Amino acid sequence: MKRIKQYKKLFNVEGAIDLKDLKKTYRGLVKEWHPDKFLEEDKKEEAEIKSTEIIDGYHFLVSIAPETKEANLDAYKKTITEFQVADWHHKSMLLEVTFTDGNSYEYFGVSKILFGKFVNAKSMNNFGKRNIFNSFTYRKSMKASVNA
Repeated sequence: MKRIKQYKKLFNVEGAIDLKDLKKTYRGLVKEWHPDKFLEEDKKEEAEIKSTEIIDGYHFLVSIAPETKEANLDAYKKTITEFQVADWHHKSMLLEVTFTDGNSYEYFGVSKILFGKFVNAKSMNNFGKRNIFNSFTYRKSMKASVNA
């Protein structure tokens, strides 16, 4: 959740993410912080760090945008209903679940208590469907995209 708030603040996004507005803001920020625009070495280094943050933030926000989720909804529903949980990792408030079809999804805001219930559930898939997979902000893990 911290990451979502950080990137939304960077792009001045309030509420739902609109891809058209996000792209417009992204282009403006990239122009403003392009490293070639700066002559002083310390400013150039700062711009490189900032431009990397802008690029990462843009790709992250695109991945959780309603339009992106809507476009990939059928594949997501197929994964969570037809395939079993193969692996999981929880750190802070982020749960990453890998399914037997090879897809991995990150779920934001999953507490340690809920994660414990998920791991100890009689059926992780059923518990996940009822309490996590359709309730929390999620995105397809970039690790899975690279491996696929």
